[in-house]
Amino acid sequence: MQKKTVLGAALAVALAAAGVAAAAAVTHQSSAAAKATAGKVTLHKTKIGNVLATSSGRTLYLFMKDKHGKSACSGKCATYWPPLMKKGKLSAAAGVKANLLGTTKRKNGKLQVMYKGHPLYLFKLDHASGQINGQRQNFFGGKWYALNASGAANKLAPPSGGTTTGGTTTGTTCGIYGCTP
Repeated sequence: MQKKTVLGAALAVALAAAGVAAAAAVTHQSSAAAKATAGKVTLHKTKIGNVLATSSGRTLYLFMKDKHGKSACSGKCATYWPPLMKKGKLSAAAGVKANLLGTTKRKNGKLQVMYKGHPLYLFKLDHASGQINGQRQNFFGGKWYALNASGAANKLAPPSGGTTTGGTTTGTTCGIYGCTP
């Protein structure tokens, strides 16, 4: 009887620890999406050419479903594709046209960064500079593309054989629900 009690207590502690770890992971993901802010838009070299990026090199995407400068991505969509929110004064790095930068008001009243009339987004599965895991994805009712310096969708496919990870190609295939080897 005492063994069952000890085993039951150990199981309860293990489950509680797992629950705390899961909650921490969810909180971390939510806070990362909430921190998708920018003051400077840059150009970054990727396997599909130079594309718009944050100052830390994370690729920026447009959503083909967006119309007339208004975002069509909210709720679960914005969890996977965090909108790039304005932080401070917007500026353009070398090669980025400052006159194409602007903002649009989201449903929550906050300002999202735009480029040539396209609201800008990051992709949740791009974790490092130069990654293009979101390129040509078709989720939430439309396709997603990185943008070139002129503000047009870069429709090139990522190299075959895997996703681009900081200048190297891996044998991993990534989609909206995660990556598989």
